[in-house]
Amino acid sequence: LDAESNNLPTVIFLHGRSLCGNNLQMLFKYGTLDALERGLELEANVIAPQNPDGPWNPEKLLNLLDWCLTEYGGDSSRVYVMGMSLGGFGTMDFCGTYPDRLAAGISLCGGTSLKDFSSLSELPLWIIHGTADKSVPLKDSKKVVDDMLVRRKNGRLLYDWLSGFSHGILARAFYLPVFYDWLFSHSLAEKGRPMHPGAGISNADFENVYDKLTPGDPIPREKYKKH
Repeated sequence: LDAESNNLPTVIFLHGRSLCGNNLQMLFKYGTLDALERGLELEANVIAPQNPDGPWNPEKLLNLLDWCLTEYGGDSSRVYVMGMSLGGFGTMDFCGTYPDRLAAGISLCGGTSLKDFSSLSELPLWIIHGTADKSVPLKDSKKVVDDMLVRRKNGRLLYDWLSGFSHGILARAFYLPVFYDWLFSHSLAEKGRPMHPGAGISNADFENVYDKLTPGDPIPREKYKKH
């Protein structure tokens, strides 16, 4: 990409604990990169870092973002983060630490290590969790939502508790254009940073998601390198 002419939005995909390690090929098991291989069309730059182990580090993620924006360009007012499980925790931690750098975020079956949730109300945030999740309990997301509701700081908050959904099913969200469309509807440049309504997702949206995609040319994986 030509950094000077690239004015695309940027999507950061944060994976869960099962993909931690030092083999970037693992990042094609599920998520945005796999969705692109299956035919998802995104007019965006995609950053998919691999976490070697432990929680996601917001400072390191910001350093990576700044490096990518310098090297490859992109609209700095349209940067989004989307993650599940460990990546859902990383999403909220990143959003809550640097709400002035991210236009919007989606946390799937996650939570946060932040002690103070107030900064999460400064940007559009969509929190989604399954009620039957046995790996990351619903309460981890619910405590954030409940706090924002009590403080009446939910003007930029969307949340969905999907009835009967287990942990892994929410990985299908990365394959659904509706979630990226919602992210892309937000910008740091928009006055007041309003939250735009979601599409009203339901359990049915997650059915047969792979059948709705048409595989295109595979991503040239040999070009992926560590940085």
